[in-house]
Formats: sequence, structure tokens, C-alpha cells
Amino acid sequence: MKHRMKIILASASPRRKELLEQIGIPFEVLVSHVEEKVTSVRPGQVVEELSGQKAEAVLGLLEEGDALVIAADTVVALEGRILGKPADTENAVEMLRSLAGKTHQVYTGVTLLYRRGEETARKVFHEKTKVHFYPMTEEEIRSYAASGEPLDKAGAYGIQGIFARYVRGIEGDYNNVVGLPAGRLYQEAKEWLESEESGNF
Repeated sequence: MKHRMKIILASASPRRKELLEQIGIPFEVLVSHVEEKVTSVRPGQVVEELSGQKAEAVLGLLEEGDALVIAADTVVALEGRILGKPADTENAVEMLRSLAGKTHQVYTGVTLLYRRGEETARKVFHEKTKVHFYPMTEEEIRSYAASGEPLDKAGAYGIQGIFARYVRGIEGDYNNVVGLPAGRLYQEAKEWLESEESGNF
């Protein structure tokens, strides 16, 4: 499929890049480094809000021309409390301690901004996946935290890495936990991707 428009991923996450490549969407990466401001406390709304801010900022950086901007934000929620990326190793230990042996939710919000000529269209959605963890010993928690793997990940773990040994199961989209609900993203963006072929907005 040839695209006349630019497709931009507003994220430096290697995991999101891999997922977009996996579903066959050609793209460039442009990160906004926008200062994030949250007005909501509900996880689904928080990730939608943050992904929207990233998408708007990146669209503002682009020169004229047709573009599809894809932005995402992921958080972990445990009993109503939002867990983002840990500040340091000790913070990662605390997060993992709170998650061990329990069930939590992973929310990823996605904003799609499609600009064609003078018009811009927007789609915003979020996916929720339940994740069940096995109990972990203090030694297991500290060993994983010390590996450095948790430091750039919401909730202080990466389901696609060695931490898979502590995951009892999930309910929902696995890719959503990795950082991007790839299937839903494609379905939501499909009409715009196909409209590039037909010339319709």
C-alpha cells in the first residue's frame, strides 16, 4: 500500500515501533516532549488525555501536507491507583511488591489525528487488559528491579521480557500490555489508510 501522506508515530518506545511494523504500517518517528497535564483521575480518561496532548504537539511540529499522527500512553492501575513509570529502582520495588500475587489493569490510550488539506479528523480510544500475577518473593522482586528492565515501563514490568515468568494470565489484548493495541489501532485507522488509495476523506 503506497501512502502519499506521512504517518508519524509520536513515541520513542521501541515496543510501539515493533508493533506498528508488525501490522505493516510504514511510519516515521517524531517525539514532542510535551509537558503532560492531566485533569482526570480515571485511568481510561488519563491515557486518552495524555495521548491527545502528544498527538496535538507532534501535528503542530509537522510542515504542511497530509499526515496521520499516532500517539499512545500506557498506565497500570491497581485498585484505582495509577502506576506510571518508576522514578528509580526502589520505586520499582515498591510497585512490584504491590502488584505481586494480585490482578491489575493496563490501560493504553490512543489518539489518531488525520490531516488532509485544511481539514483534521480525530479518533480517540482506550483499551483495558486485566493482568494476573503470581506471588513473588522479596528476592525475586529485588533481582528483577535491579536488572534495569522495569525503569522505562509503566507498573515497573515488561510482559514481553523475562518478567513473563511471573504472569499467571491476562484477559484482553496482549499487545495492549506491551504498549499499543495494534489490532484495534489498525481497525480504527483503516478507513484513513484506505482513503489515501481512493482519494476520499
